[in-house]
Amino acid sequence: MTLLLSFSEIVFYFLAAVLLYAGLRVITTRNPVQAALFLVLAFFTAAGIWMLLQAEFLAITLVLVYVGAVMVLFLFVVMMLDINLDRLREGFWDYFPLAGFVGVLMAIEMVMVLGTRHFGADWVIEPAPHAADYSNTAELGHLLYTDYVLPFELAAVILLVAIIAAIALTMRRRKNSKYTDPAQQVKVKRDDRLRIVKMQADVEQSVGIDGES
Repeated sequence: MTLLLSFSEIVFYFLAAVLLYAGLRVITTRNPVQAALFLVLAFFTAAGIWMLLQAEFLAITLVLVYVGAVMVLFLFVVMMLDINLDRLREGFWDYFPLAGFVGVLMAIEMVMVLGTRHFGADWVIEPAPHAADYSNTAELGHLLYTDYVLPFELAAVILLVAIIAAIALTMRRRKNSKYTDPAQQVKVKRDDRLRIVKMQADVEQSVGIDGES
């Protein structure tokens, strides 16, 4: 067993260490803006690991979709909400025992599932190098629309139902809410909102200091 590591292995361990650090900082930092920025760092390092696995399409999708769209939206929302950090810290120790128990249970389950018995170095085969004209985008599309076409369609239907449900929840009417009709606002004319009243001027005579008017 040699102790010398190849360049790809060094890059993998470096990215893995950065990914673990960023993931821990996401759940340990108390500033929501810093947590979002660490999540962006985690996405970038995960994209680098995807590149090492020769999955360029997944890596660029992770950067463009999550980092370029979702996380930017999160940052804008977090910075615009003016979150009170003092209120977030209230009750932390009250829920800490339950959160610790759930975290330890999840860690045990991950060790049992992702242990060396099923995911060790002897079980995972290093991907073979592909030809120069190989396209993992075409390969991914071929797998999605042949072997996994039914799960792919089910996921699309579930996402469509979720979008419709979110729109329905936001469009439902509440008794105490005031609503405006954009169509009625567009039809409003000047005469409906503005009335010009002509009044006669009232000229008052001013009396000076010397009593002359």
